[in-house]
Amino acid sequence: MNVHHSLGEWRAARSGADFACRSIGFVPTMGALHAGHRALLQRARTENERVVLSIFVNPTQFNDPTDLAKYPRTLDADLALADGLADDVLVPPAAELYPDQYSFRVTENMLSAELEGAHRPGHFDGVLTVVLKLLNLVQPHRAYFGEKDWQQLQLVRGMAATLFLPCEIVACPTVREPDGLAMSSRNRRLSPEGRARAGAFPKILRTAADAVAAAEMLRMAGFIVDYVEDRGPARLGAVSLENVRLIDHVRL
Repeated sequence: MNVHHSLGEWRAARSGADFACRSIGFVPTMGALHAGHRALLQRARTENERVVLSIFVNPTQFNDPTDLAKYPRTLDADLALADGLADDVLVPPAAELYPDQYSFRVTENMLSAELEGAHRPGHFDGVLTVVLKLLNLVQPHRAYFGEKDWQQLQLVRGMAATLFLPCEIVACPTVREPDGLAMSSRNRRLSPEGRARAGAFPKILRTAADAVAAAEMLRMAGFIVDYVEDRGPARLGAVSLENVRLIDHVRL
């Protein structure tokens, strides 16, 4: 497994013989990898001849500096999890990914203003901008995203189609803990008591009669509710527990 810590190093490798005439799968992450990320890598491994993983805590998608500071950074453990699944790992410095100080950015002005976007101003500008940069750098045939972040998935798909990117955006099912909680890097910030309570979040989303009832049940269970909305055959929700933000997307 080759780990690339600079864009110059990465570009030299990407133009080399290891990538010539091979299908490339790409898994972009912010690190703090867990079994959900492993599932993305495994899917990429089965469908491509070479797999690239990126690990980058993207500062432009955080509207809360405290949230950015608290985001877990576990590079050694991440590399251990990816060993045997990824051929290359891109760990770029922020200064190299944003040489323009984020003066150029990607903005979508419809879906990104709802749900997560309504509660996290500028979040999706940061997400779409960094994903576009990474797709341009990696030039994969396929890129893999989890369905838990439903809104992000739709926006990345829309960007790829609108900008004619030669990359298939592949959706992968959400990987869950035994109690149903969607795996997330943020889960590790919960106390043992909070983690035990968090399992009620997906259960209530699935079983409530409608979105309004789900929101009320979540409040009664001790969650701070940002939103619960039904979109077609799915229900989307975002809550906070112990100042940790949790989101989910469940099939009804």
